[in-house]
Amino acid sequence: MTDTRDHWDKVYGAKKPTEVSWYQPEAALSLRLIRRAVADRSAPIIDVGGGTSTLVDGLLAEGYGNVTVLDISATALALARARLGGAAARVTWVEADILTARLPPAGYEVWHDRAVFHFLTDATHRRLYVEQVRRAVRIGGHVMMATFAKDGPTLCSGLEVARYAPDELHAQFGADFQLIEDAREEHHTPGGAAQPFVYCLCRMAATGAASPQASAQRARGNPSRE
Repeated sequence: MTDTRDHWDKVYGAKKPTEVSWYQPEAALSLRLIRRAVADRSAPIIDVGGGTSTLVDGLLAEGYGNVTVLDISATALALARARLGGAAARVTWVEADILTARLPPAGYEVWHDRAVFHFLTDATHRRLYVEQVRRAVRIGGHVMMATFAKDGPTLCSGLEVARYAPDELHAQFGADFQLIEDAREEHHTPGGAAQPFVYCLCRMAATGAASPQASAQRARGNPSRE
């Protein structure tokens, strides 16, 4: 995988969290889409590649109490914990590469990713990522992805990125991910540059009566909502 721990630790070590290009004072669009996806404040949510994102601050402020932040960079996670202070104890922090992370099967109601997936320029890595989503998200749960739009940058933090239209991003996951909403965001970096993002909110449907995840959920008394 291109985005190694060393690379991202250096990025977060060289700049303040408010200076990285993807910084948002408030993750407003992500929060709106998560509210649409799930009203239950106890629903398990994972922010993949959360780093120093302020999304976790917003989720905690709105009463979401089962939040996991995963990032490959220990430096980023340490900065986020320091910012939250005592509230950091209310969050599960996972330092891992998302392609190899050991996540709980059907463990999440909402999977959020703003600006990780577009770094996966290798088709094999994208396949591994989608397999992780299928294992970790509950049937009937939601996946919210945000990547650079087709007219977005071709490089970020010195790495090549893939760019997507909404239909192209949705197609990476397959027909059993039902597209609920797509949106465009004109993000402005701390340096003043405009970076267009595309967001897709999908609902994960059952892939069939015999799907392993559906069977596991039935065994736990948590039947598919299909």
